[in-house]
Amino acid sequence: MKTKKIKLSPTSTLHYLKLVYRTMLFLIAAVIYIYGRVKNNNVFDELDSLPWIMGVIWVIYAVEIALRFFPSKLESMGCQKQFTKNYIPTGETTPIIQSWKRTVAVAAVWLALNGAIGVLYYTKVIDAGILILISLAYAVCDMICILFFCPFQTWIMKNKCCTVCRIYNWDFPMMFTPLVFIPSLYTWSLLFLSLVLLVRWELSVHFHPERFSEKTNACLNCKNCTEKLCHHKKQLKSFIKNNRFHRR
Repeated sequence: MKTKKIKLSPTSTLHYLKLVYRTMLFLIAAVIYIYGRVKNNNVFDELDSLPWIMGVIWVIYAVEIALRFFPSKLESMGCQKQFTKNYIPTGETTPIIQSWKRTVAVAAVWLALNGAIGVLYYTKVIDAGILILISLAYAVCDMICILFFCPFQTWIMKNKCCTVCRIYNWDFPMMFTPLVFIPSLYTWSLLFLSLVLLVRWELSVHFHPERFSEKTNACLNCKNCTEKLCHHKKQLKSFIKNNRFHRR
């Protein structure tokens, strides 16, 4: 039986594009770091003296963060549900939002992980360059979580898809958490912008919970979804399942 092919939606295409250029940015930074280490000249030790490297990283992600503050037809409803224009009442008045305990659990796991990374940095096991590479790697993993597999969704939050995810807009603060250990205009300004985005998101959840619940917001219903991001995860699961079956 032939498998029905699903055409990439504009939202999926945008996320694949992000995956490509974020991966390229990480690889370029990794090559620069490794070359510097070989030459005994760690180019990331003095960030302000190398504006072209951090400048490129800063511009790319500062623009991404800035765009998140405004409605977009290309971005996933996962981060767009906070806006008034994306709220279509279902008639229900009692929103059901993911457990705050699960939300706290994600925050605790993330802070513990990056706390351990901070200890490695302050004990000089790793340097500032590694912290930047970790941050850039997180950015790549962010796209992998959306397109293919998200450990937070699967193991902690238990949400059915990104559209209803309670912590969707936590991505940038999580990506730039390692930068808190590197005092620099570039690093701390990116972290500050991402935290402003997080505060706005959390205020929206608090004051307008009806926008974040599938029960009260029809925009979050599967029948109204046009981005089809969940299909990529389903295809991967199907591929893995079929391969396991054929190996037996």
